[in-house]
Amino acid sequence: LKHVNASFPKVHSPTDPEGSCLPVSGQDSILEPLCFPEQPAEDSSAPSLQRPSTELLVCLFCSESVPLLQKDVLLKHLLLDHKLVIADVKLIADLPKYMLYWKGRFLEQPVTDFCSVIKTNSTGPVEKQEDYFLLCDILPEDRILREKLQQKRLEEVLEQQQRERDDSSFHRLCMFCSEEFMGNRSSLLNHMAREHSFSIGLPDNIVYCNEFLDALQSKLDNLQCLYCEKTFRDKTTLKDHMRKKAHRRINAKNHEYDCFYVINYLELGKTWEEVQSEDDRELVEDEDDDWSDWQAHPVSAVCLFCDHHSDTMDQIYTHMKDAHGFDLHKLKMELNLRFYQQIKLVNFIRRQIHQSRCYGCQETFDSRAEVLRHIMAEGHVMKLPETSTWDQPQYFFPTYENDTLLCTLSDSDEDQSEDTNHGEDVPVIAEDISNLRELKQTSVLNQLRCIKTCIL
Repeated sequence: LKHVNASFPKVHSPTDPEGSCLPVSGQDSILEPLCFPEQPAEDSSAPSLQRPSTELLVCLFCSESVPLLQKDVLLKHLLLDHKLVIADVKLIADLPKYMLYWKGRFLEQPVTDFCSVIKTNSTGPVEKQEDYFLLCDILPEDRILREKLQQKRLEEVLEQQQRERDDSSFHRLCMFCSEEFMGNRSSLLNHMAREHSFSIGLPDNIVYCNEFLDALQSKLDNLQCLYCEKTFRDKTTLKDHMRKKAHRRINAKNHEYDCFYVINYLELGKTWEEVQSEDDRELVEDEDDDWSDWQAHPVSAVCLFCDHHSDTMDQIYTHMKDAHGFDLHKLKMELNLRFYQQIKLVNFIRRQIHQSRCYGCQETFDSRAEVLRHIMAEGHVMKLPETSTWDQPQYFFPTYENDTLLCTLSDSDEDQSEDTNHGEDVPVIAEDISNLRELKQTSVLNQLRCIKTCIL
């Protein structure tokens, strides 16, 4: 029913500026707000917004037809004579083709196969009840048709934009200093942005640029501010107003400008403001994401000696100990390795294995398989060279990118071992407090107090 509220005729006074008024049963009715026609010009290769279309809108049920600019006349005809309402007409990219498509479909099948039926005065007498038909995009076929028409219009707009990009015959005067520009539209737009702080957007975001500039120039010629759209008595007053009030910009709320920005053609029924608000909302929502359903990927740590992968660190440590006789925890405890020393040791071993060199005796082999056989046969698995050999800054850098084993090294035992080591190796000398009076008299603090008293 949301489509019904937006699509049934609205009653306006005869002076209502939002729409064109049509007499219906003694009242004034509007079917859709007025808007600029969005149709190709007489030359289909160069569509323009300035020249009105001569295309006809045909009735879906009879031979009635009207020019496109009088679409409200046909919509009124459909409503009164055929009890049909088309939802969101203003969002249909090519209304003439839309009407022709459904005219053909209604000749093939009854209207009830496609439209929702809305019964008016449903609680009243049967003789006063009427059935109205709603044609809207809830119907998949209608939705697909609207999207195809939208896609077609987008392709035409992009082609027009490309022609304007490649156009070297552009020739206009600046709206603020009357400087002449020739060649490409970007030179004028960049000049107004740079020299006059007036920007209507990047040239690549604009389409129908000449029509856009004509519309802006027309407002200035009519002594109208481009931002607040107030009218002034002369050009000097207008220029002073726009400069002092920082109104050298267009009014983003004025939908008259929507047809000149490519972003308004990207999504069916959405303006640039709606697209932008969705982007901003996504950024805000990302900050407050609910991580309750987040699932971590497996660790997938790789053994130091072979290609074995394990999903947990306990498994990889167990594998290296059982399969290769290498116990990293034992080495850490025996050598009292700090966190960064563990990093260097792991990177050192990986680099030596990668270079087919035994890290214990530095003997080089032709392949990794041979060096692994040597390490196992000679019992060099737990044999490390002098600390100075591997405790080097170069081994801060990982041998393999995303080495998960490095991310799991812990210095939790380091603090305990350091505390224990300090307790054993560092002597603690107790303070001699046998004569407290003498300590107080000879203390530095007491001497400072005496000096302060003498000065005062």
